[in-house]
Amino acid sequence: MGAAGDDAAWRALLEELTRAVPRGIVPGLARVRAALAAIGEPAGAFDVVHVAGTNGKGSTCAMIAHGVTDRRVGLYTSPHLHSLTERFRVDGAPLARERVREAWEAIRAPLAALDLTFFEAVTVLAFELFRREGVALAVLETGLGGRLDATNVIARPLVTALTRIALDHQAWLGDDLASIAFEKAGILRAGVPCVVGLQAPAADAVITRVAQELGAPLVRARCEGPAEALVVCAGARSSPPLALGLAGAHQRENAAVAVGVLGVLSERGVGVDLARALEASWPGRLERLAGSPPVLVDGAHNPDGVAALGAHLDAAEPARPRVLVFGAMRDKEWPAMLGALRESTEHVVLTRAALARSEDPAQMAAPGDHVAPTVPEAVALARALAGPEGLVVVAGSLFVVAEARAAVLGIEGDPPVAL
Repeated sequence: MGAAGDDAAWRALLEELTRAVPRGIVPGLARVRAALAAIGEPAGAFDVVHVAGTNGKGSTCAMIAHGVTDRRVGLYTSPHLHSLTERFRVDGAPLARERVREAWEAIRAPLAALDLTFFEAVTVLAFELFRREGVALAVLETGLGGRLDATNVIARPLVTALTRIALDHQAWLGDDLASIAFEKAGILRAGVPCVVGLQAPAADAVITRVAQELGAPLVRARCEGPAEALVVCAGARSSPPLALGLAGAHQRENAAVAVGVLGVLSERGVGVDLARALEASWPGRLERLAGSPPVLVDGAHNPDGVAALGAHLDAAEPARPRVLVFGAMRDKEWPAMLGALRESTEHVVLTRAALARSEDPAQMAAPGDHVAPTVPEAVALARALAGPEGLVVVAGSLFVVAEARAAVLGIEGDPPVAL
């Protein structure tokens, strides 16, 4: 198939999958279980590491996958920044469009009558892809919550993990940390170790209770020392000093969880390299894009994530003119996020991602703010305001980050999907 034909076939696949987007989020596992049964239970073909949490899941999963050395590793994450293929990585690289299309063509007919949501269909597709690609170990990031998330159909993973839990998606998960922690802890399994990162007391109490009721051993992971010589203590194990590649003090806690998971995997005969794990990269998270001025993109989309971004700006960025490009989804706590980031920037440019869920930038603007109708226009305006010695900071939504990154790097991607 030529390039034009390949593009047309890919667009047709995307259109078919995204027809399910209006169904939104429908919590529950019955549809996914029925879909997997209909295509021969592909999830039984590989071992699984299952990771839930509010912030840091993607970074943690990337480090875990990068640290496994002796077998073929699949990595399933969401959402994508530029291409649907980013959600399906094998040995670090997104799968080719052709491989994704072949897998979808093989399973689409049995799935047609099951009324799957977009995320459910893509999750089932990921399992089929990993089976076809001969993956031995898959690292799965939950999409929303844990207990009723489409990924939570693995009867016995090798290990589970919980990154930091904070307030987010309250309409689906509950209005307080205890409720949200209960949903996240739904991935725990009897007899399966769960590596737990640093948690607020309210969340930790729930995780401890659920683990005790199930008989799931908890491995507490914490870290000591500077980022260039990080020592992780997970249960009875302590790592040698390790250099953390990802920027931001909050990545220390994510690294602690990843190293803790790799320690459990090592005990189960999996080959791991801790130093290699912490060399992993993860785009769109405190990622500095070169240029004049440079653009720092960060997918912070809740108050906890924004606090981490603000701490990084205060600690690691030199004093210089800073211009904030900010956009958020309507269902997010954008007033709190925007208010916090105003303290670290001199100018604010409000914008919106090309998604119906995006908040109108005019509704977010205060006197003196700038408003740009599109993200590329917002980045161009922010660069002009910052000047060659300044810094542009893009935050508030991964979808805004994706459009900013595409504009700066000249990337033409797939349509965004906020699921």
